[in-house]
Parts: sequence; C-alpha cells; structure tokens
Amino acid sequence: MRIIKGYDHLMTRKLFGTDGIRGKANVAPITAETALQVAMAVALQLRRGDHRHKVVIGKDTRLSGYMLEPALTSGFVSMGMDVVLVGPMPTPAIAMLTRSLRADLGVMISASHNGFEDNGIKLFGADGYKLSDDVETQIEKLMQANNFSKELAVSADLGRASRLEDEKGRYIEYVKNTFPKGLRLEGLKIVVDCANGAAYKVAPRIFYELGAEVVAIGVSPDGTNINKECGATAPALLQKTVVAEGADIGIALDGDADRLILCDEKGRIVDGDQIMALIARSMHKNGQLKGGGVVATVMSNLGFERFLKTLKLDLKRMPVGDRYVVDHMRANNYNVGGEQSGHVILGDYSTTGDGLIAALQVLAVICQTEKKKVSDVCQVFKAVPQLLVNVRYQSAISLESKPMVEALHKAEKKMGDTGRILVRKSGTEPLIRIMAEGDDEKLVKAVVQELREFVEEQDKQSAVKARA
Repeated sequence: MRIIKGYDHLMTRKLFGTDGIRGKANVAPITAETALQVAMAVALQLRRGDHRHKVVIGKDTRLSGYMLEPALTSGFVSMGMDVVLVGPMPTPAIAMLTRSLRADLGVMISASHNGFEDNGIKLFGADGYKLSDDVETQIEKLMQANNFSKELAVSADLGRASRLEDEKGRYIEYVKNTFPKGLRLEGLKIVVDCANGAAYKVAPRIFYELGAEVVAIGVSPDGTNINKECGATAPALLQKTVVAEGADIGIALDGDADRLILCDEKGRIVDGDQIMALIARSMHKNGQLKGGGVVATVMSNLGFERFLKTLKLDLKRMPVGDRYVVDHMRANNYNVGGEQSGHVILGDYSTTGDGLIAALQVLAVICQTEKKKVSDVCQVFKAVPQLLVNVRYQSAISLESKPMVEALHKAEKKMGDTGRILVRKSGTEPLIRIMAEGDDEKLVKAVVQELREFVEEQDKQSAVKARA
C-alpha cells in the first residue's frame, strides 16, 4: 500500500503550519510584534455578538514566554478583549479552561516538544477545539491587510487583564475525575518525567493524590531546559530511572503535556500506538468504544492496524497532525484517536491530546488486571519493522513530479503486499519525511535508503535548474 500525503496547502501560508504558529523565538514570525498582530487579528476574526469577550492565555516554561505573553495580552486588550492569564499549564488545560470559563478563545504559548530556542502560538475556539485551517487562513489574511487601527477599542472599552488564582486545582480535579470511581493507585510506584515543562507542578500531584508512590523528574524548569534530554521525545532518562528505582511504570510527557510515552518496569518503551491499542481494546470490551475503531495517522504502525482487525475494528488513517485526527473523530463519532508520537485523544474526556488523561486510562487497565506486570499489559501487539528518515530540501521539489511518482512505484513493487511506504512533506519545516514498514526489515531499510538518495538527487537537480 502506498500513501503520498503532503502539506503544500499549508506551506503556502506564511505563518500557520499543522499546529499553529511555530519558529525560533525572537526571530520572525515568533516575535513580540507578530504576537501583537496575531492577537489583534484573532480578536477581530472571532468577535461574536456584543458581549464582553474573554481569552485565556497559558504557556509552558520557555524563557521566551515572558516576551510573547505580554505582547499577546496587549493585542487582545487593545481590541477590547478581557484576558485571563494562567501561567505555565498544559495545553489540554487551556482547552479545558476555555470551555470552563466560557471564554471566546484559548491561547497556548508553546512549541510542544521542541527545544527552548523555539516557541509557538496555538489557538482554541470557545468549544475547546483547535481552530480550523480555514479560520487560521482568515486570521492570516487579516494580519496581511493590517487595518487594525480602524478596529481598536475606544479608551473606555479597553480590555482588562487578570490572573486566575485556582487554575492548577481546577485542572487537577478535572483530570482525576476521568479515573474510574472506586479505583486507586496504591501499590504502584510511578516515575513521571515532566520534561521541565508545563506540567511540572500538576502531574506529580495528580498521581500522588490518587494514591501512587511518585518519583518526579524533569520538574526543575529554568527557562532553557524544557525537553532537554528528558520528556517524551528523549525517554532515556525515564527508562534509566524506572529501572534504578524499581518502579512499576514510567510516564513521560512533552513540554506542553499533550503527548505521552510510557515505559514498562524493564525500561521498554510503550509508544502512542500501543497506548491507543490498549485503551481501545479495553473500551471495546466494556462496550464504550465508539465509531467501530480508532482514528490515527498515516504514521501508525501496520502491526496496530492488523491487531485492530483481529477485534473486527478499523484503523482510520489521517494526515499527520492531531487536529486532523480530532476533525475525523468529531465528524464520525469516534472517541479514541491519536498519533504514534504520543498524542492520544479521548473524546469522552478532552477536545485535544492530553498526556495525563491518557496515562490514567492506561493505569486504570493495569489496576483492573490481576497479577500482571506492566510489560505484560502494555505490549499489546507486535510492531512490524518501521523506519523513518527526514531529508532537508532546498529547492521547490515536488512529490507529484513524474520522476518521483515513478520512483515511488518502483519502491512499492519491491515491497509488494508485505508493507507500505509513505513519503510526505513536513507541515512545519522544509523536510521530506520518508517512511517504510514491513515484515522484512532488510527490505524496509533498503527501500528507504534508495528513496532517500533519490530525493537528495532530485533536490540537487532542482537547485541547479533554479540557479540557471
């Protein structure tokens, strides 16, 4: 099976990618000036009725949050919107608080799993869901028009800014309430890695208050160490700590806590596919699974798809990006979806990926399974060999050119019916991602290497033609 999925429609936009606006801090577009304009444009785009409009703004622990937060606040206030500041909080907490406070908008300042040098702006509507591509495109057009001077609030109608005093307690109780009533985590020793990010205060408290013995790491943010050799994208520290502490399970979040990676008592990684498989199987058994399957992305392992088929469930594949997963879930009444990278969306509880809620659902299954170790419970299916490489390109290379299509067809014939190939452009940076998976690991490696060399050669040729 061959899948070609690109993001050319997003690459034509100057600001918004697959997950809001992202880039290097204090370099366009992640500057105070752009943040000010984004706030003004969003306020103009989302005006609805004559009521007093409100926006909730949260952030992770990056140093540049101190620059972007006041810039966004100024933009919203200048347009007559009241601002509620909550400080460092997980992305899913902002989605929840937006709904809870009946706000018109939620803003999360974060670059998710990236290093501290980067930052980003994620936008949520009043319903707690991320804004659609169409709405983001309209916001970008408003910024390009730059007619804000005509729309500024008069002096008496300027917005006000305030801080929410009980934001952490609200979110902690919200998450705890997703854990089955009557269950406790007593007897479990948990290592939780907060990536020196947004969940560094709330995550350890949630597991402790539910009864677990908690070893917390990645809870000393200094503005520059978010995701640095820790968290969901660098789980080696978690694995080492779990084994050294004799813990039952390790839980790793990323910088804004919307993704989750686990490791068992042996230090073996449990990725998003395995997490979704475990939760979906449990919900299916209990008659709680909706939609007849799971919504994932083109990156999910073929072994996951085969496992669901044994349960007579489907795997619906979407483009990479949790918003596309959520869109399909909403449109087709699914309640489990996510990404291999650890975004797990449980529609019964949250409007976006929430690493803590997903972790609690896994822990619930573990608590209800008698005398089995986490390694027995969480390795749900056998993953087929999968290899992903990223090729940075310089030219206007097309994935739909005749030579590219022919190269993919050739690779597809080599794979036969034993696997699949995916070649796509990144939605956030100039990278072509080449992935292949199949039962024959040597063949997978060979096919990926051939495609990599082909793409690199095509990029060189395109660059030469561009200079001619």
